[in-house]
Amino acid sequence: CAPIDLVTDASVAQVAWVDGEDVESSDTVKVHTGFRKSLDSISRRLKELMLASVAPGEDLSDYDVLITGHSLGGALSTCFAMDVGEYGMDAGRGLPQLEPSEAWWSSIASTFGKKVKIGAPPPPPRPKSLKVYNFGSPRVGNAAFCRKFDSLVDDGSINEAYRIVNNQDIVARFPRSVNAGVLGNINYDHCGPTVLITELGDQISKQQQNGGKKAMFNQKDMLWIEGESDDSACPVKDGNVLSDPLESGSILDDIRNSLQQDETDEEKEGESTFNLAKLGNIAEKVTGRLQNLSAEDVASVVGIDKRFTQREMKVMQSIVTGEGLTHHLEDKYYQGMGMSAGYVAMVGQELTPLEELGQRDIEEIISSENV
Repeated sequence: CAPIDLVTDASVAQVAWVDGEDVESSDTVKVHTGFRKSLDSISRRLKELMLASVAPGEDLSDYDVLITGHSLGGALSTCFAMDVGEYGMDAGRGLPQLEPSEAWWSSIASTFGKKVKIGAPPPPPRPKSLKVYNFGSPRVGNAAFCRKFDSLVDDGSINEAYRIVNNQDIVARFPRSVNAGVLGNINYDHCGPTVLITELGDQISKQQQNGGKKAMFNQKDMLWIEGESDDSACPVKDGNVLSDPLESGSILDDIRNSLQQDETDEEKEGESTFNLAKLGNIAEKVTGRLQNLSAEDVASVVGIDKRFTQREMKVMQSIVTGEGLTHHLEDKYYQGMGMSAGYVAMVGQELTPLEELGQRDIEEIISSENV
């Protein structure tokens, strides 16, 4: 992951996915400006090379196409899959545009010095299957972009799409949606189901043994697939920002329930008058709840969802500790993918089956990685 990639990832400006469409319309499918510009510079040539690589006598429909990338490459792989999934391998232009494109086969024919004369041009060819697996990809486009992408997955135009995220990878949680006067309301969302993986360091604990501390492997969940592993919400997505301040579990709801319980108890005992003892009891319960007040509780009072606050605090913590960026590195993804497949995968070392770690000291394995 080059520094220039992080600069590209960090910007938030959007343009219309289909060049020429009204970017001011709220219904327009929009994409990150830098991502579109980067892919548009190579997209047409990439499609030309893929078409040219088809063996004589064969067709693109005989081939399975797998698109992948890490970081900025992950964002570009999502955009490329979106283009091919909707329009086929159209080598007559770069990315989608309102203006008519050239015949998709014209540049291929000219490359081989052939003159092709046909009537109505056939539609751009499509591969036998189209799959995209990206790693540490930032968010690519707005909600309309993601709905379009997901619809292509649903109708089989894109056969599979997974967005793999290593633990607290901060890049996979950016760009953020913003509502600024100059930029306007810019929203970003995730495309396709998220796959969460974990690296070796998150599976290691220090345990007291023989008078000293020893690093031990504690196998926990190492692979979670959104919509397949369970019904829980994806922790990488923003989710709902606003909530009812009186929803179940909020501080106001807890205080209200305490007061209602007091009233219920008094009704059972036949008491209805308000006295100093009752006031003291209320104050004690409210004080007890306030003593356990958290940042999430404070946010919930003004209608900000507690789960959203927790996610945002976790993001900030990962930035402060540096985990957000270290979890984004390629070698950490190598570790995470290795573990999800049942191996300890360390750069420059042989693969070690996970089951062997229960009986051996793992200090040797992790020393070079400073886990």
